[in-house]
Amino acid sequence: MNEVVTDHSVQDAITWAAILKAMVIVIAGWYLSGLLSRTFRRSSEEKLTVHQLAIYGRLVFYGVFALFVVTAIHQLGFKISVLLGAAGILSVAIGFASQTSASNLISGLFLLGEKSFEVGDVLRVGSDVGEVISIDLLSVKLRTFDNLFVRIPNEAMIKGTVVNLTKFPIRRADLTVGIAYREDVRQVTELLLDIADREIRVLEEPQPFCITTNFGSSSVDLQLSVWCRREFFRELKSELMMAIKEEFDQRGIEIPFPHVSLYSGSQTEPFPVQRVEEGRP
Repeated sequence: MNEVVTDHSVQDAITWAAILKAMVIVIAGWYLSGLLSRTFRRSSEEKLTVHQLAIYGRLVFYGVFALFVVTAIHQLGFKISVLLGAAGILSVAIGFASQTSASNLISGLFLLGEKSFEVGDVLRVGSDVGEVISIDLLSVKLRTFDNLFVRIPNEAMIKGTVVNLTKFPIRRADLTVGIAYREDVRQVTELLLDIADREIRVLEEPQPFCITTNFGSSSVDLQLSVWCRREFFRELKSELMMAIKEEFDQRGIEIPFPHVSLYSGSQTEPFPVQRVEEGRP
C-alpha cells in the first residue's frame, strides 16, 4: 500500500509541475508576443501606414503567441497531431457556421492590399460620410462629422462604392450660380473669375474656370470651379458663395428665384387680378 501511495504522489507531482510549466510558458509568450509586436511597429513606422501597422502588429502578436500556446499544450502531454486533426474538423464546422465573418476577414485582407484609404481619411460610403478611425479585419469604423460612430463590414466596402475625399492633397470646389436672363453672361463670368482671383486660398494652377451649364426655368446657370488644398475646401466654398452674393448686390446683378407663369387657355375666363397699393386696405 505504501508503494502505491508513493507512486500516485509522484504522478500528482509531475502533473502539477507540467501545469505550472505550461502556465509559465503562456505568460512568457504573452509578454514576448507583445514585445515583438511593438518592436515590429516601431521598426516599420516609416514603411507602412497606420492601419497596416495595426493589422500586421496584431498578426505578429497572435502568430507568436499561438506558438507558445501549442508548446504549453504539448508540455501538458497532449499529442499535437491529434489536436491539429480536431482543430481541422472544428475549423470546417466554424467555417460553415460563420461564412459572413470569413467573407469579411478575406475582404479585410483585400482592403489592406489595395491601400485605397487609411486611418484619418474621410470617406463617403453610401449615405455615410466620416473620418476613418479604425480598419480591422472584420469592419471599418467611421466617425461622422456630427460625432456618430458607424461600423461598416469589410464585405460591404469591397462590393460597394467608396469615395475617398482626402486621398489627394487638392480638391476642386464647384459653385453653381444662377443669374437673370437680362444680365450680361460674359460680364458676370469675368466678375466671378475676378472674385476667385482675389481669394488667396484659390490655387493658380490648375486655373479657375467659369462655364455656362444650363438655361433654367428662371435663370441662366453658371458654374465657377476653383482648386484649393483639401483642408480649406468647405471653408473656401462657403466664403466664396458669400463674396459672390455681396458682389452681385453691390453691382445690382439679379439672382432670380423660380417663376411660374399661369395660362388659363382661350376658352377660360382670365384670372381676376387686383392691385393693392401699400398703405391701403
